[in-house]
Amino acid sequence: MFTLGMKRIIVFALAIFALFTNATGKGNTDYCGDYDFPQIAAEKQMPCTCRIMSFNIRSGGVNGNTTYDRMTIGLSQIFEIMPDSFGLQEATNVWMVGLDERLVMYDWVGVDANIGGDLLHNHGTGNPIFFLKTRYKLLDSGTFWLSDTPDEPSYGPGAANIRACTWVKLKNRLTGDVYVHVNSHFDHVSEEARVLAGQIVNRYIEEHFSDVPVVFTADLNTTEKGEAYATMTQHLTDTRLAAKDCVSFGTFHGGHDPNQKADYYIDFVLCSDDFEVAAYRTVTKGFNDRFTSDHFPIYADLRLGKQNSVFGGICSFDIAR
Repeated sequence: MFTLGMKRIIVFALAIFALFTNATGKGNTDYCGDYDFPQIAAEKQMPCTCRIMSFNIRSGGVNGNTTYDRMTIGLSQIFEIMPDSFGLQEATNVWMVGLDERLVMYDWVGVDANIGGDLLHNHGTGNPIFFLKTRYKLLDSGTFWLSDTPDEPSYGPGAANIRACTWVKLKNRLTGDVYVHVNSHFDHVSEEARVLAGQIVNRYIEEHFSDVPVVFTADLNTTEKGEAYATMTQHLTDTRLAAKDCVSFGTFHGGHDPNQKADYYIDFVLCSDDFEVAAYRTVTKGFNDRFTSDHFPIYADLRLGKQNSVFGGICSFDIAR
């Protein structure tokens, strides 16, 4: 168990380490600074909140920068944000080996979406969820697929890729507070597959987690105007729209001038109404003037309602930091 002060020391030390180890990447050609887009710094976490992050880390290269080139950049952002739990999309075995070795304060759950096997040793991609293992106990976890046969790796209608959804049920080791984190990545080609995916995820949450607070992170591959988004927000709240303190920017830039897609949101953190949304951020800055991914990571600081906390809502999420 570690305190908030210890967490800040860890964040600072790890960020400095990551920046120095990434110095060899300066010869790459993707310079974020040339675009002069808004730099939205990750802010200090507010008291009594749980930080949830979503990050499509890109399975391939970004403007010539490979996963290896971008590894310490991604680690630097995770260290700086230090979420309680975070969902990744497009996580390959190369990413997972690096993250598993260096994110020693986290444990994780996830499978290769293509075959359902171990993400560390297979060559597909997955949607793993990481969580602070000193602070949370894993109660349960699972994976289902976004298709008519959700119990096995399978394609949705017209989908270009096999898409899956991972979930974890976490218990705060000190307070006993519990929440479920659900993480996914909807298809980028088929609207029909995205709509079905939204229906499947929404139904799964209703059937299995109706009695527990839920957070949902995803690259939906559609904006808030899409039907899949409408389905997911029938019972869950878009934290960007609900946050009392919000500094946001479009989440997908594709490795090009982000200003061209400043309002293009396809990555989301949603939550059940058990939570109050204290803050939301899009993290637009890179490291060594390079993009971390073709997406920007996002996070929300959530405060659990009084009726759900064993301490009556008195900073229950902050006590075990």
